[in-house]
Amino acid sequence: MIEIKNLSIQFTGENLFENVNLRIDKHDKIALVGANGKGKSTFLKLIYGIEKPETGEIKKQKGIRIGYLPQELISFKTNKTLFDEVKSSVLDLKTIHEKEQEILNSLSNNKISEEEKLEFLKLLGELQHKKEISDFYTAESKIKKVLIGLGFEEKDFYKHINEFSGGLQMRIQLAKILLSENDLILLDEPTNHLDIETLTWLEDFLVEFKGAIIVVSHDRHFINKVTNKTLEIFNHQINFFPGTYEQYLIFKKQRDNQLRQIEKNRERKIKEIERFIERFRYKATKARQVQSRIKMLEKLEPLQILDEEKKIDFKFPEPSRSGIIPIELKNVSKSYGHLKVLENINIKIERGEKIAIVGPNGSGKTTLAKILAGKINNFSGEIIYGHNTTVSYYEQEIAENLNPEIDLIDTLSEVNEELTPGQIRTLLGAFLFSGDDVFKKVKVLSGGEKSRLALAKLLLTKSNFIILDEPTNHLDYSSKEILQSALINFTGTLVIVSHDIDFLKPIVNKVYEIRNCSLKVYYGGIEYYLQKKKDEKESINRNELELNRITRKEQKRIEAELRQKKYNQTKELKKQLQICENNIIKLEKEKAEIELDLTKLEVFSNPLIAKEKNLEYEKIKIQLETEYNNWTELMNKIEEIEKKFDIN
Repeated sequence: MIEIKNLSIQFTGENLFENVNLRIDKHDKIALVGANGKGKSTFLKLIYGIEKPETGEIKKQKGIRIGYLPQELISFKTNKTLFDEVKSSVLDLKTIHEKEQEILNSLSNNKISEEEKLEFLKLLGELQHKKEISDFYTAESKIKKVLIGLGFEEKDFYKHINEFSGGLQMRIQLAKILLSENDLILLDEPTNHLDIETLTWLEDFLVEFKGAIIVVSHDRHFINKVTNKTLEIFNHQINFFPGTYEQYLIFKKQRDNQLRQIEKNRERKIKEIERFIERFRYKATKARQVQSRIKMLEKLEPLQILDEEKKIDFKFPEPSRSGIIPIELKNVSKSYGHLKVLENINIKIERGEKIAIVGPNGSGKTTLAKILAGKINNFSGEIIYGHNTTVSYYEQEIAENLNPEIDLIDTLSEVNEELTPGQIRTLLGAFLFSGDDVFKKVKVLSGGEKSRLALAKLLLTKSNFIILDEPTNHLDYSSKEILQSALINFTGTLVIVSHDIDFLKPIVNKVYEIRNCSLKVYYGGIEYYLQKKKDEKESINRNELELNRITRKEQKRIEAELRQKKYNQTKELKKQLQICENNIIKLEKEKAEIELDLTKLEVFSNPLIAKEKNLEYEKIKIQLETEYNNWTELMNKIEEIEKKFDIN
């Protein structure tokens, strides 16, 4: 489907990858992995066609359709409603609608000939037939299914695009890609703006998707669920591995161990040669051997460079002990204007609990987190902080509260003066700040970099109650592991808002689900919660199946009645339509015969006969015009009636 030959590209003077050769087939579901900054997003842009290679070529199968979801948010330049915007991306709907409009516009043109008009009417009939045998009339229900799967409600369908937040606009773009019948879908960090429920739906959709996928994601659970092959950017190459990401990690560990052993052997050999050269450099009797060793050094192959992930075992400072119940909420309710978010929430959080807050986007997860953190005070009900409770809160926006005029080292030194510069640099390195990056002023950092710095700062807190709102959005695998390990070993109380299942698995022991302004407690970890949700869904499906079984006979009776009503209401019209079509065929034949007669010598040379033929010809043209108008009117009436009886 796509063949890549001798592909190379540079970035800031350095080769991201060079002489890449690989093939992507039509059913490949691929995880694209590699260290941050090594070119994963660039590779997706090259395939989509946004970027151009320095050398080499990307051959694409003729007519291939590619959908691309970038990491950056895209603003829509349209005033369409959500439903119309997504509908415009459905290929068959768009093509049929445009073709139908084109034919109707042509038919309204008075200058076209009768033969052309007849041809357009035939095309319109064929298009109508195509609509009936295709999924044209069920496409709208597919659009609704995808939009609901991605977390939209039916009341959202007719809102204008610019009314939605950036995260929801990303979902709109994703919906368009999923519905566009693409042969290949490119996804760059698609999970950042999804909740667990929507993420689970997307996983199931992509598993069933018949085309190819290439996905970049730091969500291990997601890529292990939806991909079965791995492309790794390593040492300026893109290597293909025919297995899942978990299988690739086993291979990577073995390969890295081999490379380290090769490196050790090479270093040992270099030292032996250097010792020999140094020892006998000035001995004339050994000059030949010394020169031979120097040449040997020059010929040694350069090593492959390992993307080393430093294993840092960082722990929170031991916090002071809080009371048995650090925080309690009593009858807490919160609204934003007329929008009710939380209603009568009653919870007691016990010391040492590690709780995940989950639920659909917009359900109130962040609102609850901010109430617990004391960041929202205008709510009804009561919050009670227990003895010696000290709270630290992380949210994406907290990065904006960093001092912009100091560097990264001073930012962390402010939190804990006992740390040495070396320890601080080690912690900053764990969060992807290396080399001279640590001397940058905070004000020059990107939003993602500020978020990572705020998380590093949080690891130095001595609070005994920590609240984290989506802490993993800007972290790579290594950084997530460091944070995860620190949270596992944290001896205080923890509340996390997150959709990252793999991150939550070893940490949390209780789940709060917020839905429809209410809170439900699941007394187990995230896997327990997911299993319970699966059981609930299966139970609902079983009940629906039972209800469907009971009502199927009634439904069939209703459908039969509808079909009979549709037949009764269209029977006479279809009979008239058939008569009309027969008349058109008969008149067209007579018209063609007269046209032939008018070319004959015995007709056009006889004024009397020629006049009769011309009068007859004009009469037939008027009759044809009448029949065409009748045909169009009858077709419109039949379509209107049939649309009323369509059962989706």
